[in-house]
Formats: sequence, structure tokens, C-alpha cells
Amino acid sequence: MSKITGGCLCGEIRYEMEGVFNVAVCHCRECQYASGGGPNYIALVPAPAFAFTKGEPRRYTRPGGSGQAVTRIFCADCGTPLASEIAMPVVAVKLGGLDDPAPYKAGVSIWTCEAQPWHPIDTAAPAFPKNPSG
Repeated sequence: MSKITGGCLCGEIRYEMEGVFNVAVCHCRECQYASGGGPNYIALVPAPAFAFTKGEPRRYTRPGGSGQAVTRIFCADCGTPLASEIAMPVVAVKLGGLDDPAPYKAGVSIWTCEAQPWHPIDTAAPAFPKNPSG
């Protein structure tokens, strides 16, 4: 299986991941802060399948809407949001940082209860007010 690569805008941080993963659109208020207003398009990657290959990103941890800790990972030089470590053994990788984000389409919208009125929600995909259970 080929590796999927990405990084920050200035090039100081690089990462790679591999495997099959789900793509979601997260509308939570925390993601709105991290994105500058819109929802975050994220690949939910098993933690062992994700690794930084260049540079050392900064981390900021606080409770998310679920009450669980969320660690935001970003470049300290250019500020690019890269990923979030969440309570599950999963890394939520921001699709915008992938070298080629075009092939990926969100299969689900989450935290729609916190979506802004101007956030588009794909009615053709499942949507959940918070995290899906199970």
C-alpha cells in the first residue's frame, strides 16, 4: 500500500500515513476555531499508521465538546493546522495538508449540532449531531 504524504505550508513539518481510513467533516466549535470559521475535513487514521517525518510540530491540549482531551497539532512557524489527537487511538488528519487532497470525499458529517447556519452539510451522506456511536 502506498504512503500518503503531507505537511505544512512552509515545509518545516512533513508527515506520512498509510492504510484505509474514513473521511469526515467535523462542524464542532473547536474545529471552527482551528479552521478560521468553517468545518474541518479530516481523515480518521489509526495512530500507528501516522508519523511525522520532518520537524517537530507544536501541540495544544484542551477538552473538546465531548469532554475528552483533544490535542491540536500545528506548525509553530507558519501556523498550519495539521492534525488532532483524540481520545480514540486515531489521529484526525486535516485533509488540506495532504500533498494531494483531491481524491478524498467525506463520508459523514459530525458535530452538526454546532454547525453554523452557513456551513454546508452534504445531505447525501450520514450526519450526526455529535460523534456517531459504535
